[in-house]
Amino acid sequence: MQEVYVRVEKGSKKIEMDPILRKRGKARSWKIKLKERTFVMLKPDAISGKLIGEIFTRIENKGLDIAAIKIVRMNENKAGELYSIHRGKSFFNDLIQHVTSGPVIPMILEGENAIETMRKIIGSTDPLKAEMGSIRGDYAKDITQNVIHAADSVETAELEMQVFFNKEDIIS
Repeated sequence: MQEVYVRVEKGSKKIEMDPILRKRGKARSWKIKLKERTFVMLKPDAISGKLIGEIFTRIENKGLDIAAIKIVRMNENKAGELYSIHRGKSFFNDLIQHVTSGPVIPMILEGENAIETMRKIIGSTDPLKAEMGSIRGDYAKDITQNVIHAADSVETAELEMQVFFNKEDIIS
């Protein structure tokens, strides 16, 4: 939970968030739960395996909301952009080939601790190390065909969202 300091002008609905106000003694402190956004993508094996409904149910059961979603077929350029941090690694070409082999469902999820929550739901990248009960632990075949991708940090989520979505696409 993050602590935010606010100033509310008397007779106004205007609210200003200002961490400096606390030092001046001119603000009250409330602990509030802030929504976090994350990027998630169902890979072609999730779609061909008819796992969409199961995965959506798990996401919704954890209290996360879908803020943007689409179904697309990625080309190699877009896949390379999404997975640019893995360029040069031994599995990069197999990963690009897999995610361009069929449609994918990129989405933006929103909720309290969305990134950490999704990382827990999906499980380890390697299905042999993923806990049973996680998406990958239950459905992944191998490291490449592991059903789902999810951002691992706020910075990564922001970059990955931009590969597929414009600000106008996001509903909060």
